[in-house]
Amino acid sequence: MPEDEREQPAAHVSPPEWLELLSAGEVEIEGRLPWSSNYSFLVTCRLGELAGRAVYKPAKGERPLWDFGPSLYRREVAAYELSAALGFGLVPETVVRMDGPLDEGSLQRFVEADFAQHYFNLVEEPRHGARLRELGGMDILLNNADRKGGHVLVDTDGALWAIDNALTFHSETKLRTVIWDFAGEDVPPLVLEACDRLVADGVPDRLARLISPEERDALVARARRLRARPRFPRPRGDHRSYPWPLV
Repeated sequence: MPEDEREQPAAHVSPPEWLELLSAGEVEIEGRLPWSSNYSFLVTCRLGELAGRAVYKPAKGERPLWDFGPSLYRREVAAYELSAALGFGLVPETVVRMDGPLDEGSLQRFVEADFAQHYFNLVEEPRHGARLRELGGMDILLNNADRKGGHVLVDTDGALWAIDNALTFHSETKLRTVIWDFAGEDVPPLVLEACDRLVADGVPDRLARLISPEERDALVARARRLRARPRFPRPRGDHRSYPWPLV
């Protein structure tokens, strides 16, 4: 659909209102998003006077993977729940919808961004340095197996967001990312605080319901290891440390 015919983004909508809109709003597909290996759709959600864009990822559109099971959309939601519960605020509001246009899937707030910008541009700007380090630390906890440069967005207010978080929370070490610029540096305090909360309190309930017991145990183990050695890791000496394509 042409840009000028699409629903305009909701203005001044709070995070709780976004969660309500995504959870209970009427969903209308506007079109399929390009450059995605799995089906992803730009949709409009409407609830009363609220309306806004979202990204819909149905389970039916997922390509089978040898190392990750089905229902990848649940990991998208789990990444949001970790980000929200531990204070990162880096993943846009994301919910499970069982009644989507193509049945069950995830709905995530669409980030109005300059899509010419990505990690490799943003890391050159000192003002984003602290936030990118927090994202790098969050991805260690997520065990993110696919952090491409294009999965890091900057919105119209200058805030950074992390999208496309489906390949996360595996119980085996899978970290594959473009964020290696901070290797050897100290992990930021926000990340260490998140580790402390996971070790002391365990996995938050809303997140725990979305991943397996083995994945919950592995998440806490990653937090414990990172707290014991609070430095960013270095990439392994092979191609498995980097996603492809990089952007």
